Amino acid sequence: MCGIVGYVGHSNATGIIIEGLKKLEYRGYDSSGIALCTKEKELIVRKKKGRIANLEELIGDENLYGNLGIGHTRWATHGAPSDVNAHPHTDASGRIAVVHNGIIENYQILREELENEHGIQFKSESDTEVIAQLIGLYYDGDLEEAVFKATERMRGAYGIGVICVNEPDRMVAVRKDSPLIVGLGKGCNFIASDIPALLKHVRQIYLIENNEMVVLNANEVKIYNGDRQPVSREVFNVNWEDEAAEKGGYDHFMLKEIHEQPQVIKDTLAGRIDENGEIAIDSIHMSKEEIESFNRIYIVACGTAYHAGLVGKFAIEKLAGVGVEVDVASEFRYRDPFIDEKTLFIAISQSGETLDTLAALREAKAKGARIMSIVNVVGSSVARESDDVLYTWAGPEIAVASTKAYTTQLICMYLLGLYMGRKKGVIADDVYRRYVDELEAAPDRIREILKGEKHIETLARKLYRRNNVFFIGRGYDAAVSYEASLKLKEISYINSFATAAGELKHGTIALIEQDTLVIAIATQQRLFEKMLSNIQEVKTRGAYVLGIAKADSTEMDQQAEDVIYIPQCMDEVSPLLSIVPLQILAYYIAKLRGCDIDKPKNLAKSVTVE
Repeated sequence: MCGIVGYVGHSNATGIIIEGLKKLEYRGYDSSGIALCTKEKELIVRKKKGRIANLEELIGDENLYGNLGIGHTRWATHGAPSDVNAHPHTDASGRIAVVHNGIIENYQILREELENEHGIQFKSESDTEVIAQLIGLYYDGDLEEAVFKATERMRGAYGIGVICVNEPDRMVAVRKDSPLIVGLGKGCNFIASDIPALLKHVRQIYLIENNEMVVLNANEVKIYNGDRQPVSREVFNVNWEDEAAEKGGYDHFMLKEIHEQPQVIKDTLAGRIDENGEIAIDSIHMSKEEIESFNRIYIVACGTAYHAGLVGKFAIEKLAGVGVEVDVASEFRYRDPFIDEKTLFIAISQSGETLDTLAALREAKAKGARIMSIVNVVGSSVARESDDVLYTWAGPEIAVASTKAYTTQLICMYLLGLYMGRKKGVIADDVYRRYVDELEAAPDRIREILKGEKHIETLARKLYRRNNVFFIGRGYDAAVSYEASLKLKEISYINSFATAAGELKHGTIALIEQDTLVIAIATQQRLFEKMLSNIQEVKTRGAYVLGIAKADSTEMDQQAEDVIYIPQCMDEVSPLLSIVPLQILAYYIAKLRGCDIDKPKNLAKSVTVE
């Protein structure tokens, strides 16, 4: 989710690139940098940790001039935010510079080869430096050829921009599963990871497709497919305003982030399932004996992350065969929990700075627990203070109401359960393979759900005037109910309440009256008939029911006034799918009620107070 800008033309690239990076700062803001090729064939690189303002301060009044340049604003994945890990990265000769958006899955193998067989010394922890060093190794006077050879060896997702001082009038860029566009100017051309970076200068762009390479100079753009055959491309004319462009044409960041979920789930899985289908998480170092020694596991978090932990409890208990407790971080410390060296403490936090979670982590650590964290921000406080870290790789989440961070947290919980269960040897091969297949299928299934957005918007128009809503579910669906209810109340300010469906008769059903909206999630096959009974309980009291069910559960048509069907999937991974239509529903209800969706009242993105 990093931001890339590149320019080749006849003007000074410095101001153009920095200006473009500012338009992309929402894509990454832990460091930034710029590389320029001068006519004297000198490569100038300036980069700095922190916001782009820090880079501008570093440059100051320095007269940096070049007609060819690339820039980058970073959202860290490999290597903590720092000056040295910031992009651009250069090869050993200092003649080639690279910016990169994505993840190189086999970077460690390539790095070891470059170090051991070619004697190359690395400066950073970043997977991106591997790209620069690999291109440098293959470079013999033809940058295009060197980039092609390097990308043949790279596995993963990447959008890259490459320049070389020996060729100061052209740039090479490649896209594989990571966004890349080309801007078409007069006497100049651009690359970028997103449209906002270029709108001040161009309105005509090429949308680069997967596995394509672009070679561009000031007057020409050539696009090649994966077989290095030239391809033609229709010009896309952009008519968005700047603010809309930052949101990818969506009205709000929340909706954009809902639609980003297939890609960020794929990113979070990338590199964690190897070619043999085995879970390979290089940031977790737990032996079979260590995992077997844990006599209790605590998952501790707040808000949406806590709801991800509820799903995680089911997943770890089922896959790893060990009991799990889930606690709200703000309460955890005050109940004096039993913790010792046989305790695994798992903290979940989008920002990695949630104060309640951090305080609970520190107490658990002081009592001897092993600390693992699931976070979205590399180098955050929670990550730094953990023994093991599993990053979600969701990229920056701008909207206060979390969507893609939640689904990537779920992915991490499943990966962790599979990792622990596989290490312990308690998962049968066929069961393990089925889980892996289901996780890998999730992005396409979510894309299928997103195609039904218009239907969900139509439902929102029927329902948005309600002031009280109840969510019910059983098992995994109960956990999803809590998150769906939170989404609705966060952004629409509707009084929304979630409960396990079996608990209705213990009080909540007293609140059900004529036309009360009840949203019933029923994706668990073994609990489906019980859910139908619960639906009948509320309908008898006059409830209006919206059902969420899997595609083969057509009995829901006879039970609920309206139904949203999700694709067929394994019951245990259904939370990855069932939450998505409810995120969309919450979004459109809030929009119809005229709410400030991205910045709801009284809420903050990162809660750093108790």
